[in-house]
Amino acid sequence: MSTEAPNALDRIVIESAIHRLLAAYAHNLDDGKTGANADLLANARFKVVDTVVSGRDAVEHFLKTNLQYHADGTPRTWHSVSNVLIDIDGPTTARSSCYFTVHQEAPGLPLQPIVTGRYLDTFELHEGEWRFASREIEPRLFGELGHHVAPAVAAAV
Repeated sequence: MSTEAPNALDRIVIESAIHRLLAAYAHNLDDGKTGANADLLANARFKVVDTVVSGRDAVEHFLKTNLQYHADGTPRTWHSVSNVLIDIDGPTTARSSCYFTVHQEAPGLPLQPIVTGRYLDTFELHEGEWRFASREIEPRLFGELGHHVAPAVAAAV
């Protein structure tokens, strides 16, 4: 890709790569794949409310210790990502804003939405691959989080 503004085909390719990153993160969360999401965010600044972590190991530790994982090794969640807006700033940088809704079902908890909010992301092209440069999670509306966040986190909410 040149240093000029991306053409229409380049924009489609960039948007497709970003959509894939957004979906991969959600799938990994629901499957309990903290390591895979740590890999996705290894070079990113990751912010959840007032907590900021950077680096693969710090991201993985955060995901392992701030969420509850159930007998099947997953958080028993289903993340939906919607209303994706992507702004391409240049041939090697882009940003997006999208909504998320998390549903959960767990022993003693019927299927229900437990949190909604917004992901604010930046992306960069590195060695021919798009990757997260930052991810900020802004939760907005809350339901029953007692089966989702770690007990120490729940006490602080």
